[in-house]
Amino acid sequence: MSTSPRQTAWIFPGQGSQYVGMGHDLAQAWPAVAALYAQADQILARPLSRLCFEGPEAELTQTVNAQPALLTTSVAVLLALGGRLDGQGRLQAPPQLPRPRFLAGHSLGEYSALFAAGALSFPDALGLVHERGRLMGQAHDGGMAAVIGLEEEILEEICQEYRQRGPLVIANYNSPGQLVLSGALQALEPAVAAARERGAKKVIPLKVSAAFHSPLMQQAAVGLAQAVEASALRPAEPPVIANASATPMQQTGEIRQELLNQVCSPVRWTASLHYMEQAGVQHFLEIGPGKVLTGLVRRTLSQASTTCLGTLEQVQSLLAASE
Repeated sequence: MSTSPRQTAWIFPGQGSQYVGMGHDLAQAWPAVAALYAQADQILARPLSRLCFEGPEAELTQTVNAQPALLTTSVAVLLALGGRLDGQGRLQAPPQLPRPRFLAGHSLGEYSALFAAGALSFPDALGLVHERGRLMGQAHDGGMAAVIGLEEEILEEICQEYRQRGPLVIANYNSPGQLVLSGALQALEPAVAAARERGAKKVIPLKVSAAFHSPLMQQAAVGLAQAVEASALRPAEPPVIANASATPMQQTGEIRQELLNQVCSPVRWTASLHYMEQAGVQHFLEIGPGKVLTGLVRRTLSQASTTCLGTLEQVQSLLAASE
């Protein structure tokens, strides 16, 4: 690729990008990928690979399954591109990819980014994501709704109006005009009605078990703390843009704090993209299933270019172009 390292960022998808069949073509083409899925099955003591390759969809989309499945498939793409795991399960980066200026991941995808930056080994990342998915999947308080085509300031005013009825926040700042509400149902339901009345083009209730990225997830964050503390973290190199602050993090202490903060804090994706653009990033590689983040980049940064890397065809195309 002709893009220079300082102009490139690697970005990793989060929950919602999973689909039945993801990674199957890569596992058939590369023994290292097949071995990775087998290792994930062994670590988790359950057939994660079968869920990724065959479904059923209803089981794959459960939070406790979707999160480790997405992490493993994003790592699988890195191996298909020529990356290798060392003896500790840490990534030796694919030589075919330009070294990024930054890495970032949307919510769950932050764990994939930290793995790719050398901060987490694959076994540690998978274990953390499994525990995160388990704790988040156990939460059953509140709900979420995507709000399309309404200004951020108006939606924040709506949150302030109904917050006295229960916790209510903007949980995801995905792109201009694409925001996600999260909170207690007694506050969320009237807020959704108000968003429609004040000009939202579309309001979509999300099929989630709880109010993710809101104060209602505090119990999950507390439960995750022990697992995060026990993980053998290393500094991230290159830096990873943190969801909660939309600024770079590298040191192990700030990474540990971010992994706890991001469970309850909003995902500041729009601000993260603007930070990377202002630092010189012009090209974004979406590494993992789907193309959700590619769409968000295009809606946020008019001058940026993107590449999706998640399927056999996409990986082979990039490898052929780099020869």
